[in-house]
Amino acid sequence: MNVLVYSSRKDEKPFLQHAFEGTSYRLQFEDSHLTPRTARLAVGFDAISVFVNDRVSAAVIEVLAEVGVKTIALRCAGYNNVDLAAAKAGGMAVVRVPAYSPYAVAEHAVALILSLNRHIHKAYNRVRDGNFALDGLLGFDLHGKTVGVIGTGSIGAVFCRIMRGFGCQVLAHDVAPNADCLALGVEYRTLGELLAQADILSLHCPLTPATHHLIDQAALAQMKPGAFLVNTSRGGLIDTPAVIAALKSEHLGGLAIDVYEEEADFFFEDLSDRVIADDDLMRLTTFPNVLVTGHQAFLTREALTNIADCTRDNLEQLARGEPCNNQL
Repeated sequence: MNVLVYSSRKDEKPFLQHAFEGTSYRLQFEDSHLTPRTARLAVGFDAISVFVNDRVSAAVIEVLAEVGVKTIALRCAGYNNVDLAAAKAGGMAVVRVPAYSPYAVAEHAVALILSLNRHIHKAYNRVRDGNFALDGLLGFDLHGKTVGVIGTGSIGAVFCRIMRGFGCQVLAHDVAPNADCLALGVEYRTLGELLAQADILSLHCPLTPATHHLIDQAALAQMKPGAFLVNTSRGGLIDTPAVIAALKSEHLGGLAIDVYEEEADFFFEDLSDRVIADDDLMRLTTFPNVLVTGHQAFLTREALTNIADCTRDNLEQLARGEPCNNQL
């Protein structure tokens, strides 16, 4: 079976090559994102593999159907970028990697909190310039603070466990309470109660029509003045202009994000020699209390191994006609 891997990166290629070594699959790597134009590159391929910022729209699926693609294998958990109805109508199977490493993402969220609170990024740059002054580096103890968590699936649950280890009170909001979180002492609250009480709010829920812009102007107004907002889930959970306004008014004490709603045209690319034509993203980078990373929370050896292995297993199960638990 021939598989065209879109949005391939240097860091993941060795893991994919190792996972498929000794199988009947032939991988071809394509650096470009999947678009209606690049979809025509899939001529002669039985399956394609895509990542988070590939737009698998109805128009793309129409082209894929024309060139004979039968399977779309996501190398990620989220699938809000896929038109599932169009895929079904086109006779294509869609599979995903539901849990590659909850530890990777949860630990990155904690790293963002620690860096933002203790100004690690500022201190690093200062010391490199020979500046050892402590002015402007004041933080706070995490111990005893109230951390709010929206979404307590596998990643959110790991995050809760870590924050409980710091001695934080952890409050959560989810449509279905997680028994493991309850056993840790996590207390579930309504969204309004959570927003009003959290010193740090961390988002770990999927992006759906119900959660799009979950953190909007109204939600931000309910948050405790000076609270931190952290997002390592999906950029669309946050209304960016509303967040910028809350930062400007100093109602929001700090923001740390690994995802951005309009990231598809920027993240995973080296644009250091270009003008980035996104006013909201560039505005965020000017705030001293904002920390942005480029969708790297998942990027650990363990996660890349699991993504590659699961992608292989998904394709093999479909090829053998077996039920695949990861099929959407």
